[in-house]
Amino acid sequence: MIKNILLALLIITGGNCFAQEKKESPAGYDAQLAQKLGADKYGMKTYVMAFLKRGPNRLKDSVARAELQKAHLKNITKLVDEGKLIIAGPFLDDQDIRGIFIFNVSTVDEAKKLTETDPAIKAGTLIMELHPWYGSAALVETVDIHKKIQKNSVSD
Repeated sequence: MIKNILLALLIITGGNCFAQEKKESPAGYDAQLAQKLGADKYGMKTYVMAFLKRGPNRLKDSVARAELQKAHLKNITKLVDEGKLIIAGPFLDDQDIRGIFIFNVSTVDEAKKLTETDPAIKAGTLIMELHPWYGSAALVETVDIHKKIQKNSVSD
């Protein structure tokens, strides 16, 4: 009798070990928001990160440099407005890597086409090094938050 009870317990316990545990969603999880942002089960997604580097061409004329920078910033604003660019900014030290972009696209080829719209890339004053990158899908919300705290636009 005791052997039968122990055998039954062993079977039940062993069966539970192999049963898949169904995990509850953590408190605060928003499935609709996760889907809207393209998040995977970890709240992450694929982006493409670009390192903007000094290009081979240098503009000596300060007026031409200022015009090119303004066109570069307008292009950034256009890509942000299209939802293709979610992070952009310069590095503040004087190094060959001038800044970063994080493109809201999943392939390097898509990002390359977007970089080709940049006047500074076309002029050869910048080049871009592109890498697939895995990060929080919440970054997509950065643009909307930035618009709420931006007093002046960088492209005006």
